[in-house]
Amino acid sequence: MIFNALIPELTVANLQDSRRFYIDILGFEIEYARDESKFVFLSLHGSQIMLEERNGHWETGALEHPFGRGINFQIFVPQIQPIVDSLIAAKHALMKEPWESWYRKNDSEVGQRQFLVQDPDGYLLRFAESLGTR
Repeated sequence: MIFNALIPELTVANLQDSRRFYIDILGFEIEYARDESKFVFLSLHGSQIMLEERNGHWETGALEHPFGRGINFQIFVPQIQPIVDSLIAAKHALMKEPWESWYRKNDSEVGQRQFLVQDPDGYLLRFAESLGTR
């Protein structure tokens, strides 16, 4: 396994709840875990994320739900619809239904179809699939 240069590590309230959400619903895979530390390293189509149950070691201020206010994690996948379907089947509400966006990149635009969902701790996840360049 090759580690990405930037890998977010999220503090979660309950690691078991977060594992179920990320693995069973979103489709992430466990790369490795340290059960004694309540830690897991996950990946999905090249995206990597670490989850650790709250232990006070990394807190820089008051931590209250929803965690991660002011940040969203964009996660590229080949297709968003299977994840949307899995969330609906699990009765987990989307924060924003899928939509199409085109973003200027120098003299062209890159497109993506995306949606927003919050994880059990309120972290905002933006799953996106590429629509190419125009």
